[in-house]
Amino acid sequence: MSIDHGRTRDRASEQPQTSNLAPYAVDPRQGRGRLAPEPPSPTRSLYQRDRDRILHSTAFRRLTHKTQVFIYHEGDHYRTRLTHSLEVAQIARSMARTLHVDEDLTEALALAHDLGHPPFGHAGERALAAAMVNAGGFDHNAQSLRVVTELERKYAGFDGLNLTWETLEGLVKHNGPLLPAAGRASGDRVGHVAPAILAYCAKQDLALHTYPSVEAQLAALADDIAYNNHDVDDGYRAGVFTFEELAEVPMAARAQGAVRSVYPGIEGARLLNEMNRRLITAMIDDAVGETEGRLRALSPDSADAVRQAPSAVAAFSPPMQEELAALGVFLHTRVYKHPRIARIMGDAETVVAELFARYTSRPDALPREWRERGTREASGSSIDRHVCDFIAGMTDRYALAEHRRLFDATPDLR
Repeated sequence: MSIDHGRTRDRASEQPQTSNLAPYAVDPRQGRGRLAPEPPSPTRSLYQRDRDRILHSTAFRRLTHKTQVFIYHEGDHYRTRLTHSLEVAQIARSMARTLHVDEDLTEALALAHDLGHPPFGHAGERALAAAMVNAGGFDHNAQSLRVVTELERKYAGFDGLNLTWETLEGLVKHNGPLLPAAGRASGDRVGHVAPAILAYCAKQDLALHTYPSVEAQLAALADDIAYNNHDVDDGYRAGVFTFEELAEVPMAARAQGAVRSVYPGIEGARLLNEMNRRLITAMIDDAVGETEGRLRALSPDSADAVRQAPSAVAAFSPPMQEELAALGVFLHTRVYKHPRIARIMGDAETVVAELFARYTSRPDALPREWRERGTREASGSSIDRHVCDFIAGMTDRYALAEHRRLFDATPDLR
């Protein structure tokens, strides 16, 4: 399906800070438009509208009760997908401002990046991927695209949120190209494109063979910065490691030493917070510095020049990548694979798997709205995908409530 970019593009007057943007930034005056034509807003830019639609979406509100690492009822102070997304947005917008790229587009991508996550974090994703192995698979990035292009149903004129091409591109490709291009080394994800992404690209080509914008690449870096640091924070608060054990990680040991040198005798939450402040600052400074260096070397004169680059322009330096790898090993061993967390997540996988099996074998067990929607759309979607969409949209607590409704025994997940 072709798009008349002239009819779907919002006006340049909607972007008051355009003159402050770097040449390599996404320029809203050159935006590729929306799939469904809409009149421009007199007060908001293209990407402000995208951000606002994401913030007001049902899927975004549901992130309040979706697991990041720790199940919601373990305590009020642990991150959820919602608070994680807000932290990613703050870090991403800060880096975008420093690098003079579009802050609103960067923020929109940060806020939307986890909309496709199912309940119980990666445990829920593993369960749905196993259930859908012969029905098109499940990938939370592809599910995020389905959410914003199809599953959100608020507007009379279209399904989804009708986001701009630039936001959809960044959402799908924030980890890099999904298809190979001549003269460029293939990434790990190349050749493994989710059917949902390919299906959408048949309607609106998102150029899967190129890199995304600087804005999208910064949102991806902000995600790494946010989760690495808040998983340290949450892990310590959950009692799964001590400061002495955390000091096994070189960059954490340096941060801890720097804090103690200024505040002798500091312990507990204050020490944790001061360490995290320093770690976040070090990661942001490194990412900005490395990205500035790569941009100088490439000297791109447009956002399309960034897309056609042979490698990512936004990145951590090699030494920081090594530091983050060491931190990742620590978190994997001490937090994600901690016996208590592994047991809880194993039970959570069972909940999702059993819900999927019950709904697909007994569609009458679905809530009325989803039964009716499934009947209306039966010609265009399998029952497996329909059930997958329903479960992926659940919060943790709703999934547990549904399991209790349908089964005699439900794991406590504590």
